[in-house]
Amino acid sequence: MPAPATEPAAGAFLDSNVVLYLLSADDAKADAAEALLRQRPVISVQVLNEVTLVCRRKLGMPWEEIQDFLAMVRSLCTVVPLTQTIHDNARRLAQQYGLAFYDACIAAAALDAGCVTLYSEDMHHGLVLDKATAVRNPFVR
Repeated sequence: MPAPATEPAAGAFLDSNVVLYLLSADDAKADAAEALLRQRPVISVQVLNEVTLVCRRKLGMPWEEIQDFLAMVRSLCTVVPLTQTIHDNARRLAQQYGLAFYDACIAAAALDAGCVTLYSEDMHHGLVLDKATAVRNPFVR
């Protein structure tokens, strides 16, 4: 069973895939995601957008249920906006590190917010972005 990340979440940023594990039947991953959310991490509007899309399209959740879920997530996180600067930096990160563009948007927001850790299951575990933000998969030992 994967252990939740042991690093403090202060300065932590969560990718949408981590947030979505709150809805998972995989108890270990759901518990790890919940533990990170209890530590009040940072997310971006991009994360909210991606979570909304998955909740609606893949999980078939009704809008009211999505609204309630997002309200709970937002109450536990600091939400940062998307900006032109983040967009520009995302293009650079995508090219420099070979990230998918939407992953690069998440990474750029984490860098802009000054987060030292970006928790993601989709990006390269151990990658350090601009010598400032380390990508960590919270579900690996």
